[in-house]
Amino acid sequence: RKKMGLLLLLIICQCAINSIKTHSVLKPNIILLMADDLGIGDLGCYGNRTLRTPNIDRLAEEGVTLTQHIAASPLCTPSRAAFLTGRYPIRSGMAAFSRVGVFLFSASSGGLPSEEVTFSKLLKQKGYATALIGKWHLGMNCESSNDFCHHPLSHGFDYFYGLPVTNFRDCKPGQGSVFLKGIQKDLVIPVQIAGIALVSLAIVQYIGLLKVPFQALGYFLLIITISLVILIFFFYHFRHLNCFLMRDHQIIQQPLSYENLTLRLTKEAMHFIGRNTDTPFLLVLSYLHVHTALYASEKFRGKSKHGLYGDAVEEMDWSVGQILDVLEKHNLNGKTLVYFTSDQGAHVEEISSSGEVHGGYNGIYKGGKSTNWEGGIRVPGLLRWPGVVQAGASIDEPTSNMDIFPTIVKLADAQLPSDRIIDGHDLLPLLQGEVTRSEHEFLFHYCNAYLNAVRWHPRNSDSVWKVFFFTPNFSPEDSNGCYDSHVCFCHGGFVTRHDPPLLFDLSRDPEEKFPLTPETESRFHEVLRAVHQAVDNHTRSLHAVPNQLSWDNLVWKPWLQLCCSSLFQSCYCDYESGGSPLQVH
Repeated sequence: RKKMGLLLLLIICQCAINSIKTHSVLKPNIILLMADDLGIGDLGCYGNRTLRTPNIDRLAEEGVTLTQHIAASPLCTPSRAAFLTGRYPIRSGMAAFSRVGVFLFSASSGGLPSEEVTFSKLLKQKGYATALIGKWHLGMNCESSNDFCHHPLSHGFDYFYGLPVTNFRDCKPGQGSVFLKGIQKDLVIPVQIAGIALVSLAIVQYIGLLKVPFQALGYFLLIITISLVILIFFFYHFRHLNCFLMRDHQIIQQPLSYENLTLRLTKEAMHFIGRNTDTPFLLVLSYLHVHTALYASEKFRGKSKHGLYGDAVEEMDWSVGQILDVLEKHNLNGKTLVYFTSDQGAHVEEISSSGEVHGGYNGIYKGGKSTNWEGGIRVPGLLRWPGVVQAGASIDEPTSNMDIFPTIVKLADAQLPSDRIIDGHDLLPLLQGEVTRSEHEFLFHYCNAYLNAVRWHPRNSDSVWKVFFFTPNFSPEDSNGCYDSHVCFCHGGFVTRHDPPLLFDLSRDPEEKFPLTPETESRFHEVLRAVHQAVDNHTRSLHAVPNQLSWDNLVWKPWLQLCCSSLFQSCYCDYESGGSPLQVH
């Protein structure tokens, strides 16, 4: 009894100490660092021995490493929507029913709905200075080229410096195109059909079998010609129309220049921190690294053991070091929570025209970006807050990038929205060692708007079950990705459906090599019943919302096009050149 009483006293004391630690810093600064398409196996703290990432590794040494940290989607746009809102993207309409699951153009009308509550909105209401620096990729305008309904400044950020869409191969001359292959594939048949129809009509008209008014033929030919001209114009000017840099609502560089780009983003982040040393701040630094087109500043080019991809990773690590150094310089370490992650796993199909691997490494995990195999959704999760969260700890419980929302909202002393479901959970009890189990019993893995898989971590078990309802068809068949189509797709002939579903136990088989059967797993049917019940409950919690990634919302709309000069001047301007460069140390 004395031992039990002493143990209970120790637990109470520890909880009290943790509570004092948490509240000793009222409204801590929040820095959220997000890489793009970074593989979990690309970092030293997750086992990489050839890429140099000492600054990111320092976050692990001085904080907590989450080893089962899961992106809410294996694609940029829906993953980032979930991150900002703490909700599955299907709830906000940020999950596509069509093949294309992300925004491709700056002049699309879809985006993160204004009704959604972001953590930046809630922290701004609590007096935080808020900034987003880097990639946005969650929409721009709705009905006119200056309504900025989806812009970061409409979602709680005071300051924006970055790209409204994303970093495409098409943005960097000489790096090829992510569109041409698909366009050639999709347009060949329609063009052939139109050509055959036109010739056939002309022949039928000539021999007198059918009287077709020349006016109708003329209109038909005119429509085809105009469509082709618009298409050719758009893709010829793609770089100018979609790859540009903004400061708040103003375009400052169109098209984007990659010269010292990471240095410029880092400098902006450092200046923001320097301006807000006496007020709580939220900084989201959303790197362009390591999405293609790959790039690296001269100081880093050719220095890694893994070509341009490795150079980009090591430059990003340098940038993280600069952020940590500026916190130390201003004595902000103990007042600042720093989080590092990636929006999804590495894009394994990325290979340059010269054959160089431009995609990352997902370690032992299968698949990559665009799939819900572990390689596509298991991402780095590092959190550092000296004196508050454990240092050097590793947690192998299921967590999600949606958990950041409730975690930082609570730290800012703000209230979670009561009018909607928040799918994330507060991470602090786990990070401080108050609890050892994640609050996520179930996690639902969507491929666009289609429920692809479910993860179940039963309360009374160490097992982490994962059930797949369908899986992508890799091409070539014996590969680890969809190389023929550049990414994997979510429906139709691109997937194989499973009945009964595939079942894995990730605690014993993290590589997802050995599907279980009723013969090899006695709990097979029990697990499937529990998962199906969870799916039913989850499905009932969903409500119909406008689809932000419908074809109508995805397509390029000329009247929404942002242009710093005019279309006739090829949308060109550069207000960035001539600034003093940030020194690389």
